[in-house]
Amino acid sequence: SKMTVKAGRVPCGTPNVYTKVPDGGWGWTVAFAFFFVEALTYGILKSFGVFFKDLMESFDETNSRISWIISICVFVQTFTAPLSTVLSNRFGHRLVVMAGGVLISTGMVIASFARSVVDMYVTIGLISGLGYCLSFLPTVTILSQYFDKRRSLVTAVASTGECFAVFSFAPAITALKEQIGWRYSLLAVGVLQLSIVICGSLLRPILIREQHKEAVKAQPREEPTETKYMLENEQTRTSIESIDSGVEITTSPSNVPGKTKAEPKSEEPKEHVQMLVETDSRPAEPKTKLLDFSVMKDSSFICYAFFGLFATLGFFAPSLYIIPLSLSLGISKDHSAYILSAMAIAEVFGRVSAGWVLNKQPIRKIYIELICVILLSVALFAFPFASEFWGLMTCSIFFGFMLGTVAGTHIPLLAEDDVVGIEKMSSAAGVYVFIQSLAGLAGPPLAGVLVDTTQKYSSAFYSCAAGMVLGAVFLSLVRPCKVGLCQRRQQPQSTEESAAAAVVVPDLPDDFIDMDIGKAENSGKASDSA
Repeated sequence: SKMTVKAGRVPCGTPNVYTKVPDGGWGWTVAFAFFFVEALTYGILKSFGVFFKDLMESFDETNSRISWIISICVFVQTFTAPLSTVLSNRFGHRLVVMAGGVLISTGMVIASFARSVVDMYVTIGLISGLGYCLSFLPTVTILSQYFDKRRSLVTAVASTGECFAVFSFAPAITALKEQIGWRYSLLAVGVLQLSIVICGSLLRPILIREQHKEAVKAQPREEPTETKYMLENEQTRTSIESIDSGVEITTSPSNVPGKTKAEPKSEEPKEHVQMLVETDSRPAEPKTKLLDFSVMKDSSFICYAFFGLFATLGFFAPSLYIIPLSLSLGISKDHSAYILSAMAIAEVFGRVSAGWVLNKQPIRKIYIELICVILLSVALFAFPFASEFWGLMTCSIFFGFMLGTVAGTHIPLLAEDDVVGIEKMSSAAGVYVFIQSLAGLAGPPLAGVLVDTTQKYSSAFYSCAAGMVLGAVFLSLVRPCKVGLCQRRQQPQSTEESAAAAVVVPDLPDDFIDMDIGKAENSGKASDSA
């Protein structure tokens, strides 16, 4: 069949064919792979701070110049998201993720031999940054294709790999540095990240073949009303005139006089069904676009993209400035580290809780996300009012929990019908993350300027809270834009359909068979009287 031939063209192995979204099956293996991809990408990035002091001492550089290593890496990761989408649609998710794993490992390994911070900009910032993009985005995209009802829960739980990596990698790398030094430790991290290639090899493509659509194709298509009545009248008249011979004469061009065949009536539907299946199956093979920019015409997606742009401003501030803020309040370094650890633990519970809530049916997920973003804004505004350890600890736990609810769900929500839907999620995710890169690059310098100007770390939290509030405003417009757009599209269609129905459908008798039989009887009587 044509479906089988199409499946065989999918690169990097035979796809898993399902009649509907499996909500499991091989998807559990993909979720397992995504857990480790998340740990080996974002987990390593969040743990990279353990090398900061060593890099400053080895290269004799300032903290700001060393921090540009991660800033460039994150920017390249998000800026090249459309490229990741194009490559995934062209070569398949599996091959792209495996290539990303090789790039990440190569950048880290070469960085361990770097002689200047500029070398770090190129190796970790550019090479590994591109690898992070090619590894993360295709994995979360194909995971969303394997799940429907459980999508939010599975994605949220699998994304906790990032949080667990912070717990395990940070102390492990610190202990390893004391034994073999930072260069060999960075080399070991690069070799460990090569295991992303193994995770990528588990990402088998998926093909959904819906049986009910094929069953509909097997049924005779509804012809236009006028043509239908003309054909049925013709067949009825022909059948009545040839009833004495016992042979059914068809109107096929091949049935010319002298070649009339007596065939069972059961054979005719088979030929008819076969003809319909072949006719209907031809237009059902649309060409897959490498990058579908039609999502930019969707007002609901534009609002959601602006939400991601401004919300990204609020994602980084606490992890970067919570320790300097606590030290400025007279809290010790050990207690400051406890605050950051508590934030990471709370983020795990936030991701799992958000997935569990969004997995409930029926529920409007976009509204749940809006509530979480509003509460996240409240948490950011609360940080500057904390003046001692337990106040910061409370704010950090609350922020970590709410951050987990948003960070683990904002990309998978692109697959919901309120935004773009699962069909366009691959292209939408690429464009969405690309737009986020602008805030990721401008956010840290903006907060740094505010801190330098006001000499208060609280100003960074205020700026991030303001961005989160703007993100909540745009998120609240996603659903109204989608509903309004659908209504505007349906009104012209309904008007055209009603006009077409008024023109095409003629006044026809209720029982056209009786009329044909009557005509046949009248013609028979006329011939007898003659």
